Amino acid sequence: MAETMNGLRRTSYCGKLSKANVGKEEVVCGWVQKQRDKGHLIFVDLRDRTGVVQLVFDDNTDREIFEKAASVRAEYVLMAKGIVREREAANTEISTGEIEMFVTELRVLSKAQTPPFEITDKSKVKEELRLKYRYLDLRRKTLQDNMIMRHNIAKVTREYFYENDFLEIETPMLMKSTPEGARDYLVPSRVHHGKFYALPQSPQIYKQLLMLSGYDRYIQLARCFRDEDLRADRQPEFTQVDLEMSFVDQEDIMELLEGYMKRLFKEVLNVDLSIPMQKLTYNQAMERYGSDKPDTRFGMEIIDLSEQVKGCGFGVFTDAMEQGGSVRAIVAKNAASTLTRKAIDKLTEQAKGIGAKGLAYIRWADEKPNCSFAKFFTEEELTSLLNFLGCEQGDVVLIVADKNKVVLPTLGQLRLTLGKQLDLIPEGMYNFLWITEFPFFEWDEDSQTWLAMHHPFTMPLEECLPYIDSDPGSVRAKAYDMVLNGVELLSGSIRITDYELQQKMFESLGLTKEEIEAKFGFLVDAYKYGAPPHGGAAFGLDRIAMTMCGVDNLRDVVAFPKVQNASELMSECPSEVNPQSLIDLAIAVTEEEK
Repeated sequence: MAETMNGLRRTSYCGKLSKANVGKEEVVCGWVQKQRDKGHLIFVDLRDRTGVVQLVFDDNTDREIFEKAASVRAEYVLMAKGIVREREAANTEISTGEIEMFVTELRVLSKAQTPPFEITDKSKVKEELRLKYRYLDLRRKTLQDNMIMRHNIAKVTREYFYENDFLEIETPMLMKSTPEGARDYLVPSRVHHGKFYALPQSPQIYKQLLMLSGYDRYIQLARCFRDEDLRADRQPEFTQVDLEMSFVDQEDIMELLEGYMKRLFKEVLNVDLSIPMQKLTYNQAMERYGSDKPDTRFGMEIIDLSEQVKGCGFGVFTDAMEQGGSVRAIVAKNAASTLTRKAIDKLTEQAKGIGAKGLAYIRWADEKPNCSFAKFFTEEELTSLLNFLGCEQGDVVLIVADKNKVVLPTLGQLRLTLGKQLDLIPEGMYNFLWITEFPFFEWDEDSQTWLAMHHPFTMPLEECLPYIDSDPGSVRAKAYDMVLNGVELLSGSIRITDYELQQKMFESLGLTKEEIEAKFGFLVDAYKYGAPPHGGAAFGLDRIAMTMCGVDNLRDVVAFPKVQNASELMSECPSEVNPQSLIDLAIAVTEEEK
């Protein structure tokens, strides 16, 4: 039977003890990391969320306490009272390595079965097993450090925005389903049969309404939900640092958010960020890096070869340009020894997987470069091309020819692959930048219609207003993303507040008056009653935590994450429900056709 605390109270956390506590009597609580029985001497490493302290039992220990210490096993929950003393031999691997606790009273608060894996970062365990026993996995130091850092990020976030006069206001979790770019999670109504609430993909409409209501600075750490395919940086439920401001322009918002990131990195990581941050327009980012969230920690920028290869006689190049496309390249410096022909073939398959028809290359490993299209170029033309590229012996050039919507993202992905493969990405560097002037519209091949790249409430640039009907593809928006090391941390925009312009943008997106009224009627009506100029943004709190913790997957910074198919292995959800619940909701479940 487990013992009770019975008047004994913790006086310190395990990891907080230091030489300053030497000679003092302390009480600690935690889980047994490891027990080592040397016969006449027993060591117990006791762990809590702050760290580990070594408990000592020897010939001077009361025999009953000594025998109790001999019986404990990994993950037992203990409470120990004792005198802190200096260690004879310090352990430099832990923060409490200079001290230990000689135990005078020991209580076993809870026994534990042998866990399915050792609670240590060194244990080699499949992730599926860790996630099935997530409550055990969360005891690991790495995950506990990540959760504590996430807490600190949220704490600094609230403090910064509170100090800048923001009000934290909660918005509904049960809301009207509106098009936001991904599938909604729907919640059936028991009272209104056949009708559904939606879980919010973001509080976008509500925060705009708050601006109309006069709450000119809003902040919320908002839970959001999107029914979409998972990736390393995406979960079906996530947290946004959501904010909106009135009577501001784009530069006001960007300046405030730069201050937030500077404060956050200084207080949490003790890293001094340089502001203002670099800015690139969407077109500049795509032209140079093939991505609207480029990793600028290394070079290898995209080079346009269209003028240099015009009229070369190589059909792949000329056909691409005749169809309005381009020929572009990246140069991998000193990569010829690594990028063998076999390695280039793998890159070619990757390029085809992205959408390219193939990959042309120049590999200059020996005295003479090996060029996959050499027969279409004279020696002088090839030399001129190499000079234009700045290509030297030891380099490799990869070339894609197609429409720009294929060429740019293909080379952008190859650039990232080579950056990792050639070890070009420096550790410990934080390269922030703003991406601005996003296209307002993007063409959807499936529906053959123009869609809003951000959302339909985004304000177009004034100089683009005349082209909304005649040339939608050229319309740029007052939209901005903050990118860090190739990860989009934030997306935001200035909002439309003019009733007639909002109607115009809805119509340009192919929405009928009936659809506008059904989907956005309450927001459109609100604009008739005096709307202040406003804009805002939303940070992905999970992505901020992922980046600051230095991990590659959101699962490492989320306490109870979902896996690829959006299920949670620990609780085995989603699951079937009581048939009566379905009857109450007027829902029938049909078998899926095989």
